[in-house]
Amino acid sequence: MLSKNIQKALNEQIAMEGAASQKYLAMACWCDDAALSGCAEFLYAHSEEERMHMLKLVRYMSESGAKPITPAIAQPQLVYNNILDLFETAYQNELKVSRAINDLVELCVQEKDKQTENFLQWYVTEQHEEETLYRGLIDRIKLIGTEGRGLYFIDKEVEAIWQEKEKAEADTAA
Repeated sequence: MLSKNIQKALNEQIAMEGAASQKYLAMACWCDDAALSGCAEFLYAHSEEERMHMLKLVRYMSESGAKPITPAIAQPQLVYNNILDLFETAYQNELKVSRAINDLVELCVQEKDKQTENFLQWYVTEQHEEETLYRGLIDRIKLIGTEGRGLYFIDKEVEAIWQEKEKAEADTAA
């Protein structure tokens, strides 16, 4: 059985993952409105991925005999100055999620909850991948620039990165 502290922290993480899903959905809508279909598809898929992260936590809690709480989610940011601002905001969100996961793992160590600590290692690895992905996207956006045709090339680059990631995940699953 999960301790009350672990349950509270897991429910907070559920809320954070749900909020991340909504943030990426709002970002995808912004990209659609800006005619950046490659970026939009990337962010729609990322929104689904964050929802899956939330559901994975919900299921873990349920399987452990704890009560997951469906979070209320605040309205995410809807407007960005430009595509670089959008991806920098996404990166900052990923850093925040990483810190929360690390704090949760540390709580598990303190409470000697090896099962939950082991379960969370998947999230630790996932967050490293997310940070690397967004940092790389920001670097490419800065390299390409957002003036003139830069947005077109950014959109195609993000689309290609996402397609490559989906292909790698499909190959791994097979």
